[in-house]
Amino acid sequence: MSSAKRISWIFLITFIFSMSLQLPNVNAEESSDGDGKLVYIIPIEKEVERGLEAFLKRTTTEAKEASADHIIFELNTPGGRVDAANNIAELLQDLEIPTTSFITSRALSAGSYISLNTDNIYMKPQATMGSSGVINSDGTAADKKAQSAWLSAMRSAAESKGRDPLYAAAMADAAIDLPEYNAPKGEYLTLGPSEAVEVGYAAAVVNHRTELLNELGLSNAEIVETEVTFAEELARFFTSSTVVPILLSLASIGLIVELYSPGFGIPGSIGLVSLVLFFYGHIVAGFAGYEAIILLGLGIILIVAELFVPGGIVGALGIGAVIGSLYMSAADVGMMSLSIAIALVVAIITAIVLYKFIGLEKGFFRHIILSDATTTEKGYVSSINRLELIGLEGIALTPLRPSGTAIFDGERLDVVTEGGYIASQQPVKIVKTEGSRIVVRELKNN
Repeated sequence: MSSAKRISWIFLITFIFSMSLQLPNVNAEESSDGDGKLVYIIPIEKEVERGLEAFLKRTTTEAKEASADHIIFELNTPGGRVDAANNIAELLQDLEIPTTSFITSRALSAGSYISLNTDNIYMKPQATMGSSGVINSDGTAADKKAQSAWLSAMRSAAESKGRDPLYAAAMADAAIDLPEYNAPKGEYLTLGPSEAVEVGYAAAVVNHRTELLNELGLSNAEIVETEVTFAEELARFFTSSTVVPILLSLASIGLIVELYSPGFGIPGSIGLVSLVLFFYGHIVAGFAGYEAIILLGLGIILIVAELFVPGGIVGALGIGAVIGSLYMSAADVGMMSLSIAIALVVAIITAIVLYKFIGLEKGFFRHIILSDATTTEKGYVSSINRLELIGLEGIALTPLRPSGTAIFDGERLDVVTEGGYIASQQPVKIVKTEGSRIVVRELKNN
């Protein structure tokens, strides 16, 4: 496939992604009776992360604009990022529309925190909520400061909706002893449906959505089901803390390998597509604007210009612009810093390996690096080392201070002394030749 075709494919993929932003994904189901009530059903599934936060912002905004009478969040999540959960909780607390969490399977960790920030909680018979300790990405417990802040947030969420904060605290603090709920000291509290009803966290146990609507007095309401659009699904995937460093590493590897490859090929295409996917996901999720894309393009232009402009300043500005565009798109500055560091290490290792095994004779570098050499094999001779002159005796025609002119067997030569002064018309002897440099020494009369 020619380079033009590859570039066309890249632009086609980008265009398709852009068009997917416009795909609506809202299903409205109006009951035959209808009582003038409007209920929005919003799913909270998979991990809690910044992509989910963007989805909830969109759907709750739609509910407000439609003057919805109630919002039901259907939860089935193992938890996720604390920062995203905090932002979602703030979003829920600001809603003036009554809210209900319907836990269909599990609302663990950040999921339980989100549930506590809604007005009502209902659970299916097999559902669970709790186990909300703060865990780092490596599986270890978070530091005391983070745990204290999270514990306070869990308590506040419970209290804000009139629930006993003890059980919310026990979900996040393993030091609280509640053996009657299978949470002795050292274990996080996880509530089943009947236990959640008993402690006043869940209003009731229901088997399905229809039963829930009856419990809420909304059995005849118009139901609007919202779904994650294809664009938002991709955004949630491409903005996850696992995928971001992979995308940036693939981009760095692809572009570095492309510099060592003749023409524009698969490595460069992979690098560009990785960057497109990174910025696409972050734009859809609402973390980045098109100004980040503009800054990225400017950075790439400056980096390319550095190959033709000496000094290094242009290249440094280009690298700064590229890194700046990544930070402008960051949902989490700390995670972005880690991802960029990983990508830089991968890029450096790739460049070293390619330089060692391929060199600079191929790829883009062959156009900007002078590889010709004026070797003797090609007929070039820089100077002749006249070894046959060593030992000849002659007369200094000019004072040697230390350079000057001397004559040897009728041939005038430019010579230098070993460092001292030799007067004109003094006898001299050639003691060394180094290319065009002829060294003489004064002959002393005995």
